[in-house]
Formats: sequence, C-alpha cells, structure tokens
Amino acid sequence: MLLSQDIKPISYLKAKTANVINDVNENQRTIVITQNGEAKAVVQDIKSYENLQNSLNLLKLIVQSENDIENNRVIEQEEMFNNLEQKLFG
Repeated sequence: MLLSQDIKPISYLKAKTANVINDVNENQRTIVITQNGEAKAVVQDIKSYENLQNSLNLLKLIVQSENDIENNRVIEQEEMFNNLEQKLFG
C-alpha cells in the first residue's frame, strides 16, 4: 500500500466516486477513506473482498480443526468414510 496514493479524504470520495471505483477495480488496490483525519472506511474491489473473505473462512476452519484435535474430537479415517458412505448411499 502506498499511503500517499491509497488514503483519501471523504471529500475526495464525494467528488470523484466514479473515478475511485474505476481505480479500485482496475488496480485492485484498497483505498482508505478518512474523515476528520481518521480512517473511517475502506473501498475495495469485489474480487479482492471475496478473496479476503474466503481466506478468513479457511483460517476459521483451521482454528476449529485445531481445537477439535486438542479436545480429542476426532475419528479414524476409515470410520469417517464408512459414515459418509452410509449417509450417501443408505
């Protein structure tokens, strides 16, 4: 992130909304919007946002898996496949 280019005041967003949206989509760079000198919002292209959400969801799954292992909430692979086959094929 180049702070001089990626942080803009809200007045800039108000005056040049279409340009900001085009720049964000073309460059796939996040822009931080400030109000009264404080960071208040982020403008990001949808693909980057989706990638971020997918990454966070994967990290949550990893943490849940680690917790299951620590709390001995695991089953053997063969048992898991047998359970899955029964659910799928009755």
